[in-house]
Amino acid sequence: MKDMKGKVAVVTGGASGIGRAMAERFAAEGMKVVLADVEASALATAESEMRAGGATVASKRTDVSRGEDVEALARFAADTFGAVHVLCNNAGVGIGGTTTWLQTVHDWEWVLGVNLWGVIHGVRIFVPMMLAQGDECHIVNTASGAGLHPRPGLSMYSTSKHAVVALSESLYGELNMAGSKIGVSVLCPAVVNTRIGESERNRPQPLANEAAGGAAAEQMQAMERAFRAALAQGLPPAQVADAVVEAIRAERFYIVTHEETKTRVRTRMDNLLEGRNPTFN
Repeated sequence: MKDMKGKVAVVTGGASGIGRAMAERFAAEGMKVVLADVEASALATAESEMRAGGATVASKRTDVSRGEDVEALARFAADTFGAVHVLCNNAGVGIGGTTTWLQTVHDWEWVLGVNLWGVIHGVRIFVPMMLAQGDECHIVNTASGAGLHPRPGLSMYSTSKHAVVALSESLYGELNMAGSKIGVSVLCPAVVNTRIGESERNRPQPLANEAAGGAAAEQMQAMERAFRAALAQGLPPAQVADAVVEAIRAERFYIVTHEETKTRVRTRMDNLLEGRNPTFN
């Protein structure tokens, strides 16, 4: 998709972080933007600030883990702007700091609900709309560097993001085989300066855990502090958004923003092909 001016982008997780940066970048390209996010106050602020900056923007509170919410988002986008040309399945949450055997069913349901089912719902609901339009379109699914190389302490997050990579690869092949005009990219950033380390603020109450105590709580808190400190030194979201726009224009599938991710992927694949056990660098 070379020319984005006048076209419509829908961005989930669009109230902050990478999603907000992508939305602003699309608006700078002359696109109309629909912001979707579960955090209502941040969503209203993002819409207001973008409109004040001259963007043509609308917003819809959306819990992407709920298929009915994503269906409502698709109807809203179509009713508001008439079509959807770019879909960014970007909403995500991140929790870590505990070993796999200590993670709860509620943890798994929340992380997979947002990170994986959010993408599944976006694909199954928006792709038929795009196919019916017959226009040149593009889907960007946000995975992670952790979706290309797993890390200890991040098993839930890595599992969800590996699944997004696999789904996206399959979708790319299926849409090509169908002769469609829909491009696909998978976004795999490493550390970016966002609030993903504060994801607990948006955990739904039915999936809340009982407060942990003792050594497990101390371990989790220490890892969360380290994670937030690393995020603060991460890549600016605007640079990720630039890479996304470049990839859409170039019809490039893999969007890998950090060189260390490529190094870790090479190590992982070498280990696999040579029959070696996993290593973590």
